[in-house]
Amino acid sequence: MSMRSLFAAALLLMAAGGAAHAAETRTAVFAGGCFWCVESDFDKVPGVVETVSGYTGGRTANPTYEEVSYKDTGHREAVRVTYDPARVSYAQLVEYFWRTIDPVDAGGQFCDRGHSYTTAIYAADPEQKRIAEESRRALDASGRLGKPVVTEIADAQPFYPAEAYHQDYKERNGLKYRYYRYGCGRDARLEALWGQDALKLPAAGS
Repeated sequence: MSMRSLFAAALLLMAAGGAAHAAETRTAVFAGGCFWCVESDFDKVPGVVETVSGYTGGRTANPTYEEVSYKDTGHREAVRVTYDPARVSYAQLVEYFWRTIDPVDAGGQFCDRGHSYTTAIYAADPEQKRIAEESRRALDASGRLGKPVVTEIADAQPFYPAEAYHQDYKERNGLKYRYYRYGCGRDARLEALWGQDALKLPAAGS
């Protein structure tokens, strides 16, 4: 085989390996109140390769922010997390999710009230649902939060990406984001609930 043929074969193997690696990514969907904050929190997790803010769980196709916020669409603000299961497991993402929200608040999250800001885990398959339900049962059984966990665990529904100005909000509007997050009392409540475990990142590896 010529050097040119060997080089071409090597390139094909590299491309195939890259495609296989890309195919190994999986998705998870979490609703935890303001999607700006949920997106920002999951962006910090090693192994998360993409986050997209959006809407899910409701009856309206292609909803707008105004519709979800001010009309009875049934949707929640949510974030679709794409992750590499070789670096972080779904179970680790669920455990991390608890520490980024108030799981005992049935009326919304922090200063944001109403159904669209309530918490949920949308399971993509039976295995995700089993893991999420077992995790919720364990959290309840621990008695750590003093009240029952009210976060819904539901089957995945169509996910509609939010408007472009909502994506990567922290990165593009850092000052406004920090002011909102502080003013909403999110981190203060998380610290009161979770102490040193608030926003604690998953350990490396799955």
